Amino acid sequence: MKIAFDVDVLAKQMDINRMVHQVADWGYKYIEQSPHPRINPFYKHPLFSKECEAEYRKVLRETGVEISSFIVVYRWSGPTEEERQFAVRNWKRMIRIAADMGVRVINTELSGDPNRQEICNGMWFKSMEELLPIMEKEDIRVEIQSHPYDFCELNNETCDMVKSFRSKHLGYVYSSPHGFFYDEGKGDVRSMLRYAGDELTHVLFADTFNQTLDCRYIANPPWLNGRGRADVTIHQHLAMGEGDVDFDGIFETLREMDFANKQLREGAPKTGGDNIACVSMFGFPEKMDRQAPEARERIEKELL
Repeated sequence: MKIAFDVDVLAKQMDINRMVHQVADWGYKYIEQSPHPRINPFYKHPLFSKECEAEYRKVLRETGVEISSFIVVYRWSGPTEEERQFAVRNWKRMIRIAADMGVRVINTELSGDPNRQEICNGMWFKSMEELLPIMEKEDIRVEIQSHPYDFCELNNETCDMVKSFRSKHLGYVYSSPHGFFYDEGKGDVRSMLRYAGDELTHVLFADTFNQTLDCRYIANPPWLNGRGRADVTIHQHLAMGEGDVDFDGIFETLREMDFANKQLREGAPKTGGDNIACVSMFGFPEKMDRQAPEARERIEKELL
């Protein structure tokens, strides 16, 4: 199992050289490269100039850190066909970049519109049918997560979408700070992880509050808290222990599932190498010098 750090917050504060050195200083061997304005910006076509690639490769060699995975977010679920086509072009370029960098995992979101669920569902399957043969040819594992305010927010339904392709090149991401959306506020992490089963290849570790409980979060005007027609979703990416997520249940279930070793066995369910445990904290950058190493140490203690 690879323990990675999502560099979203760091990329907003520092250049690539300092970003990678910071991750190394915290004791991580792997970076999960979330959308970056010079590499894989949100929704837009990938960039990654020769100069940017050379800079990144140099600091990876200096530190011994590796990229475990890229995160991309494109509108491959539409809702318009033009948006979908642009996103598929972005995907094709990103798959090429990952292959050239020796990165065999891309983590992504469904990226649809909850108010247009039917069309977005169809658009997503259409994009998958076009892209999956390319993923298989390049031997890239693509991992899907649903996200708050997506056309599907539910754990089991998203797992069923992934399972429907029966592909060793398609996996599922369980994001713990999104988990209260995944089962509509119950927070039954054991049930959700077990349902994912062999599709589960990636877990994001961060805490959040249960948005279905009164006054965990407060948005104004008041009717936004009930979502209704004025759709709004709210969550956070805190350090483990700062919110409502049942991390004891997550770790216990991942041990039962042998998550840390499953991909290392002969006849592993998925291609793309090790499963990934990624620390995905965003909420308080000023605490990360303490919290980032603590999160890595807890994952090592609980799962390795």
